[in-house]
Amino acid sequence: MKPNFIEELRWRGMLQDMMPGTDEQLQKEMTTGYIGFDPTADSLHIGNLATVMLLVHLQRAGHKPVALVGGATGMIGDPSFKASERSFLDEDTLRKNQAGIKKQLEQFLDFDCGENAAQMVNNYDWFKEMGFLQFLREAGKYLSVNYMMSKDSVKKRLETGISFTEFSYQLLQGYDFYHLYKHHNVRLQMGGSDQWGNITTGTEIIRRKEGDEEGYFKAYALTTPLITKADGTKFGKSEGGNIWLDPSKTTPYEFYQFWLGQSDTDCPRLLRVFSLKNRETIESLEAEHAEAPHLRAMQKALAEELTIRIHSPKAYQLVLKASEVLFGKATLETLQSIALDEFETIFAGVPQSAISRADWESCGNVLDLVSVTTNNEIYASKGEARRAIQQNAVSINKEKVGAADQPVTDESLLQGRFVLVSKGKKNHLIRID
Repeated sequence: MKPNFIEELRWRGMLQDMMPGTDEQLQKEMTTGYIGFDPTADSLHIGNLATVMLLVHLQRAGHKPVALVGGATGMIGDPSFKASERSFLDEDTLRKNQAGIKKQLEQFLDFDCGENAAQMVNNYDWFKEMGFLQFLREAGKYLSVNYMMSKDSVKKRLETGISFTEFSYQLLQGYDFYHLYKHHNVRLQMGGSDQWGNITTGTEIIRRKEGDEEGYFKAYALTTPLITKADGTKFGKSEGGNIWLDPSKTTPYEFYQFWLGQSDTDCPRLLRVFSLKNRETIESLEAEHAEAPHLRAMQKALAEELTIRIHSPKAYQLVLKASEVLFGKATLETLQSIALDEFETIFAGVPQSAISRADWESCGNVLDLVSVTTNNEIYASKGEARRAIQQNAVSINKEKVGAADQPVTDESLLQGRFVLVSKGKKNHLIRID
């Protein structure tokens, strides 16, 4: 039995606003719903995931999801709750970004499952041939300036100034809904709660263009709450910025560690929004976590599921190995089991020093290696390095260094070119080039 879409969102805390009649429409028949994605980058980030999950749950409930990539609207930029106007993007950049987003959406949605297969559209396809006068006739004449200025997203910008280009954004998005309604039988638009004004602009255009009050009930709107942390700050950022789905922007290891680092307070909500686990499983995880918080059962379950789904089971296993190497009780045997192509992933965020083969061969002992040979990048001086060795605080390839004059040989190398130096709990990788 397929889940009820609205009830699923309710228990997960993913339902913010909903137009009257939406639930009835969804229960009556298979309904096509869409969400727009702004192609400002060639990758989605986890801030996009909450709305992606709306499409996932829509399809799991037997309905048809449509992902709209805003090739046209991305050239302008949505003013919603932003302090300033965004720079325009050129067509080549937008095309590259759209391709990256589509590839990532295919990890979440089934584009080949028959009647309710997911579909991707690009609003540039219907706007590219439309002239300004035609757009005014097709969309502009149906909404008053008073109506458009009443939107919260516009009100907040009137104090600092808003260009006509940005002011017209809600017309463009509203017309998107109308076009999809007419040509793709789309009846529902969804998005984050900050999009409510733009979404209802679309339902209003459809009502007015269809010509009667009944038309109002042929198009529906639904939003999900924006995700914030328990302390009120924005979710989805790290010290380095966005957490991306593209492994070249955020490594699987960094991605995994981000979820592992979430607070106990935030995890119950994050599990409901980002996990596909059912209610019983999530509540069981919460109970398990309450009994032994130090084991971080919720964080580990969330990090595992999302790392596997976004990256792969293989990437997840590599992440576990990286965690063991960098923070766990890894041994020399563990290090020796790391394949050459895995080093880049595991040690991506670890400080590194590169030395020549000649420098390596002329290095007499560990003391020289961790100081002068590596240009004092590990220890600032021989004296500092010697004191650390005497305090039993230095390891080479996870084995404690017993004496400053301990020799280094080719047998010390991992994969013939790496040495891992541990300074207490901190790691430093030496590469022999």
